[in-house]
Amino acid sequence: MSADFTPVIDQIAQHRLVPIISLDDVAYAEPLAEALLGGGLPVAEVTFRTTAAAESIRIMAARGDLLVGAGTVLTPQQADEARDAGAQFVVSPGFNPKVVRHCLDSQLPIIPGISTPTDIEMALDHGLDVVKLFPAEASGGIPTLKALCAPYAMVRFMPTGGISPQNVAEYLALPQVFACGGSWMVKPSLYADGNFSKVESAVREAIGSVAT
Repeated sequence: MSADFTPVIDQIAQHRLVPIISLDDVAYAEPLAEALLGGGLPVAEVTFRTTAAAESIRIMAARGDLLVGAGTVLTPQQADEARDAGAQFVVSPGFNPKVVRHCLDSQLPIIPGISTPTDIEMALDHGLDVVKLFPAEASGGIPTLKALCAPYAMVRFMPTGGISPQNVAEYLALPQVFACGGSWMVKPSLYADGNFSKVESAVREAIGSVAT
């Protein structure tokens, strides 16, 4: 991992959880940020799965009290849009060399998705030793991750995809897992009625479940 990326990765590792957020309405960005902070988790990954992504990132990042990243970044253009909106890191579902090289050239921390040894070796070849295992559960879960950790002892992983309250602690117990990404504590059904206290409670419970 580039030394320039270390502070961001260290911040993520400190909190161990990355809430993965998909917002259809920018009006939810501010109260959702408040709920995350109220629950004790000042981290957010806002995915580029909706047209509200960039503006939601801008609103959250402008606060200055939240580590905000962009998820589902598929193109260099999206990486630029995320950076311009204030994203401090980007996450991609797979390993796209064009996106990775663009982020490296732009000094924008990126955590690319991997699911095979070949993907990991591509990351290492680009100077990256921090990756996202995705989709974690569908790719074999804990047994697959343990198998990957054996030959790639120098790599740190952020499993994402199928992570839940039932398995997150088991993932985080693995030494090479520095954080897990999950959406269960910020799923839209929790705040569909405009009440974000349920998000705050879910975040607090999530933190409690992974406390060491």
